Amino acid sequence: MMMIKKHVIIIGICAIIFKCTNNEADFTTWKTYQGDYGRNQYSSLDQINKQNINQMKPLWVYKTGDSLRNNSQIQCNPIIIDGVLYATTPNLKLIALNAATGKLLWEFDPGLDFSPHVNRGVSYWESKNDKRILYTAGSLLFAVNASTGNPVTSFGAAGVTSLKAGLGARAADLFVIATSPGVVYNDLFIIGTRVSENADAAPGYVRAFNVLTGKVEWVFHTIPKPGEYGYSTWPKDAYNQIGGANAWAGITLDKKRGVVYVPTGSASFDFWGGNRLGKNLFANSIIAINASTGKRIWHYQTVHHDLWDRDLPSPPNLVSVKHDDNMIDAVAQVTKSGYVFLLNRDTGEPLFPIKERNVRKSDLIGEKAWETQPFPLKPPPFSRQSFTEREITNISKESYEYVKSILDTVRTGEQFIPPSTQGTMYFPGFDGGAEWGGASFDVETGILYVNANEMPWIQHMVTLDLNDKNSAQPKTIHDIGEKVYKANCAICHGQELQGDIEGTFPHTTGTYPSLKNLDKRLSRKETIAVIEKGKGFMPSFNQFSYKKKNALLSFLYNENLATNNENDANQSWLEDLRKELFDFKIPYTHTGYNRFYDQDGYPAVKPPWGTLNAIDLNKGEILWQVPLGEFIELTKMGIPKTGTENYGGPVVTAGGLIFIAASKDEHIRAFDKDSGKELWKYKLPAGGYATPSIYEVDNKQYIVIACGGGKMGTKPGDYYISFGLPSS
Repeated sequence: MMMIKKHVIIIGICAIIFKCTNNEADFTTWKTYQGDYGRNQYSSLDQINKQNINQMKPLWVYKTGDSLRNNSQIQCNPIIIDGVLYATTPNLKLIALNAATGKLLWEFDPGLDFSPHVNRGVSYWESKNDKRILYTAGSLLFAVNASTGNPVTSFGAAGVTSLKAGLGARAADLFVIATSPGVVYNDLFIIGTRVSENADAAPGYVRAFNVLTGKVEWVFHTIPKPGEYGYSTWPKDAYNQIGGANAWAGITLDKKRGVVYVPTGSASFDFWGGNRLGKNLFANSIIAINASTGKRIWHYQTVHHDLWDRDLPSPPNLVSVKHDDNMIDAVAQVTKSGYVFLLNRDTGEPLFPIKERNVRKSDLIGEKAWETQPFPLKPPPFSRQSFTEREITNISKESYEYVKSILDTVRTGEQFIPPSTQGTMYFPGFDGGAEWGGASFDVETGILYVNANEMPWIQHMVTLDLNDKNSAQPKTIHDIGEKVYKANCAICHGQELQGDIEGTFPHTTGTYPSLKNLDKRLSRKETIAVIEKGKGFMPSFNQFSYKKKNALLSFLYNENLATNNENDANQSWLEDLRKELFDFKIPYTHTGYNRFYDQDGYPAVKPPWGTLNAIDLNKGEILWQVPLGEFIELTKMGIPKTGTENYGGPVVTAGGLIFIAASKDEHIRAFDKDSGKELWKYKLPAGGYATPSIYEVDNKQYIVIACGGGKMGTKPGDYYISFGLPSS
């Protein structure tokens, strides 16, 4: 008995230490994206706990009414301020709901002529009676009165400013949006953006906007300019041509230190870097930046000269951990590769050893892969690191034989196998390991919880034959349109215009439509509108010249020479198009982001296909790993729970629970944080591909999740559902 009491006292002291060293002293609110500035997705509320979780039920449901059918998604993590819940709809309207009842208080419609994309959250700022919601839609940043839903006319131009501000003239016609919200520090709104993955990507600079005026206060060049640190890690004047290295995943703030921690993605083009030879700072880096001035404090690069689209997928967690009997403030960054980089918050030095290991050379023309890559030795990876014959699915003999026949044709093995025309296996795949849902950190114990994908992907590089002397040189407008298509469109819609239609083998995500027989579905005018404005997850290609757009249309509508004679006869017009096509001199495209399934549409690797993981950051150990989600038809066949691909993050609570939706089977679940045991689940009206928010109103605890569906071939939805205990 005395021993039990002693342990209780020790645990209590540890809890106090962890809480006091963290950024936020109070985790009862959800006033910012992912719960706190440290992005820890933690709640100290414990009204709902292991003992009563089976009593939890829906308390209210709000249906937005603007579902976009198959293109519809909601990935928003709502914020809750003074009993009001702020979130976005599939059509990117901003809504305010009574957080206790789900009743609509007001709605702000940006009223823009753009195609909606995903939005993962909004930001809040206040000064006395001035209370503002800052959020993005399309390439614009809005400031909206938090009480009324009206635009704040003193901000920018009548309440709106451009997300392209501070990016330079080159970005004017390029694709720039924001999927993750920015962070508010004093009167600054600091944000990164999503840009194209292709060679014509805009630069991914991080900027601070003045909350009051909408003007840009500082810019951090993630692709350095002459005289700036890191400039020598690129070819001369790369900043004038190369894009990407963007912070699309969100930003973490240490308010006390006045430092933002910025995770960046790869430089563009993602899979060939012959025009950007070098380490490429600050792509694929965690960057500590002075929040007031925009000056670099330190950085750590997690992938050198990225050729694998290994973007840092989520904001890092600000954690306090015990090392060598000392409490250390640190940054914990999860990655698509399944690693955790644990770095000293003040210096960027690793807390556990990280080894630079030699990796394979590239055999693509003009490419020179960096010789080494960093591999954290602790904690161990939370995702498997290679796909070889021993990892082939074992759910049936037929599946094994089918997968092996394909596996034998591509390059596979350890991480960081360069892209190839033969075909390269990516495992973990393009979407992780960890993805944008990020990790949750228990401030009382020092344990990190992260969900992971265990999905293999296969990619083939394709030669574009852009050499002027090549026999494949385009000779007609239709020929050039085909080159434009293969360089820009085939990555998603397929080399043969086949798309990625739900229910067709082997790709069952239903994300990218077929473009065959386009003339029977869309007029030229309608297709031009899609090219210029984007649609769903397709970015805008408004940067294409009039000639380039029409060449593409010539190919898409399969126009014969008779209809092209007038243009084909104009050699100067044709020469201008050829020059435009060759501007970036990227000799390769690729066959797209192709998940590797068996003949029945299940992942080609042995289960589990999705997991939830508990990692002790004090010791650098994985405590447990359990499947996340299931295919019920396989479970009924006696196959152990497999897990599924998953998108969205976990939230851990002081009540001993982890709440997470994310899985393809469209459930939200509660797990025991100590053991990983599933304690509760609920079937949602559509997939909850978002991170839950946990909050309190009138001493009652609520858990809310966006149910937008639409990923992985699942049905779309437009719901927010809040759960809690029934009233006594």
